Amino acid sequence: MQSNSNEPRRDFIKKSLTGAIAMSAGLTTAGTMLQSFAGKDEDHSPAATNSPVTAKDFRAGVMPRAQLSMQASKLAVDKATQKDAKEFAGWELMEAIAVINVLKDLGTPEAALSKEGQDFLTKLKGLSGNEFDKTYMQAELSNHEFLRDLAKTYLNGSNGNSSGSDIETIHLANLALFAFTEHVGLSKRIYGDLTA
Repeated sequence: MQSNSNEPRRDFIKKSLTGAIAMSAGLTTAGTMLQSFAGKDEDHSPAATNSPVTAKDFRAGVMPRAQLSMQASKLAVDKATQKDAKEFAGWELMEAIAVINVLKDLGTPEAALSKEGQDFLTKLKGLSGNEFDKTYMQAELSNHEFLRDLAKTYLNGSNGNSSGSDIETIHLANLALFAFTEHVGLSKRIYGDLTA
């Protein structure tokens, strides 16, 4: 039997596809408290600067949001009362875990939860019923809009010029863009139902 030097790449692709499947079910959090995801000094928003988004910037922009989404979604799985919000929270939790694992495989360090993130989680813990659902879903909507725009900006600037982990980040961003865009639509619909 012949040894295959592409084994690590196959493992990464397999993990990425597993993460993409989970992503199609949901990714990160916190809308009105968008700064909670990265902290005030770490805004990786495409609108925050006119400079291109690098692979490292993209991964660093997604990681803290996935980590906070995981925590918020753990709460929402138990506390959400509206059926669609509760279902979405389960998807988000699964997706956040998958994304964090893929980002770790790419060497992205985990970020400490910012004070704003801690405050957001404290706020969520204090809410219940429709107010909890609205706050959680509004956060999901704003965050997915941010992540969709971050992925678009990164992919538009990469122009296929990549090597090593950058090409893997491009693959991840392409898969994530689909999920982020889908989750904007889902979050918008669920939030709209909650505020109607």
